[in-house]
Amino acid sequence: MATQGFAVFGTAIGHCGIVWDEHVVIGSQLPEGDEGRTRARVRRSFPDAVEQTPPEWVRRYVDGVQALLRGEGAPELPELPLDLSRVPPFYARVYEVARAIPVGETMTYGEIAQRLGDPGSARAVGQAMGSNPFAPIVPCHRVIAAGGGKGGFSAHGGTRTKVRILEIEGVHLEEPTLFDL
Repeated sequence: MATQGFAVFGTAIGHCGIVWDEHVVIGSQLPEGDEGRTRARVRRSFPDAVEQTPPEWVRRYVDGVQALLRGEGAPELPELPLDLSRVPPFYARVYEVARAIPVGETMTYGEIAQRLGDPGSARAVGQAMGSNPFAPIVPCHRVIAAGGGKGGFSAHGGTRTKVRILEIEGVHLEEPTLFDL
């Protein structure tokens, strides 16, 4: 088995995690409330991973996530190699479509289903997003319900976190009030 490493790093919304082996990312983690909880979640999900300084190719991911969550975009994230062999084939196809959603844009679960050629699979797309082991590399926060609704979000903080990340990216699901401007 390949050696797995992980790192926990600060962002504008809290501490995220990244897990890798020699060539690909095998998981990433949005903040879990604080650095210790994020680290514990990574260790539970990837018990063989050892905390260490990330190699340069992973460091580019860390820099990209930090820039993304500061509202600066991260064009290199869609290029980061992911180990999709650990997810069901349908989920891998969903994640590839979601990875192509540009910063500042959204797609609905139904639009992803259409793009996959399976218009009746919107609910299954939602299940894939809820199981996303690569957030925010696979930007599940950019996938919303029909009619502009938030949809679900399984990360810590639920839909509040989803809305916060979208707002950082310049997407407002609800009209801003005078106090938001």
